[in-house]
Amino acid sequence: MTEPDLNHVNCPDAGGAHRMAYWQWGRSVSGHVVVCVHGLSRQGRDFDVLARVLCEQAVGQPGGIRVVCPDMAGRGESDWLKDPMGYQLPTYAADILVLLAHLHAQTPITTLDWVGTSMGGLIGMAMCGQPDLPMPAPVRKLVLNDVGPAIGWQAIERIGAYLGQAQYFSSVREAAVAMWAVSQSFGPHTPDQWLALSRPMVKPVSAADSKLRLHYDPAIAVPFKLVSKESAQQGETLLWQLYDHIKAETLLIRGAQSDLLSRETARAMTQRGPKARLIEFAGVGHAPTLIANDQVAAVAGFLLG
Repeated sequence: MTEPDLNHVNCPDAGGAHRMAYWQWGRSVSGHVVVCVHGLSRQGRDFDVLARVLCEQAVGQPGGIRVVCPDMAGRGESDWLKDPMGYQLPTYAADILVLLAHLHAQTPITTLDWVGTSMGGLIGMAMCGQPDLPMPAPVRKLVLNDVGPAIGWQAIERIGAYLGQAQYFSSVREAAVAMWAVSQSFGPHTPDQWLALSRPMVKPVSAADSKLRLHYDPAIAVPFKLVSKESAQQGETLLWQLYDHIKAETLLIRGAQSDLLSRETARAMTQRGPKARLIEFAGVGHAPTLIANDQVAAVAGFLLG
């Protein structure tokens, strides 16, 4: 399978409902589901390379595999929220519960794994750290990609400096150059790799305007910019509580130059809660894109090994 299927599910919210898009790879009738959730300003097509490899390597697995990559609310092909304050973890977790129930109704989920990059990892901690949530199956294996309960303030300031700015481009290539200027911490990429990553990151302004804009609602920056050092510390306490309740086998990935996940936090995550297995990638900051062969091999080996 070289391209995923685009699907949608309706999620209730305070304003009524919004439609969440998700990209599905592999066998739609498989009971083994891997949910891959993107970072703050990204979208589900970030996982194309990983999803293809997982589907290829799971061919001999009984029942195959189903890889599901949602565009979280306000991103990609999903609806924008009427209230920007909804762009926070409680909304995302609630939407994932709706998605899982929807997938389970199509084909019962017997094995559930999670791959979360940055924000997607925080959502994963929220899902796995609350055992009373009405999930169709507990998460068996959890991949946290360059994120933990303690988030570096320097990274919050760096991301806040560009998040939500309206930008318009005449071509995907022009957009790719602009995005690389704020994304070099992702580590080395070939021009083709970066262009492929960038293509789903832009959309036409309108049917009448051929210019391109970033794929996400600029209002996702509203709650993010309200974060203070004090509120971040309060959130850190809650996230550690969630982390300590995780029962899933956990792989922690860290970019060796990450300014978001410190070595100290990563080390602590190997010693408490699920006692994650830690892998670091040299020459990469926040966050590994899971495109390089060694990064893909580490995740696929963990999930399918």
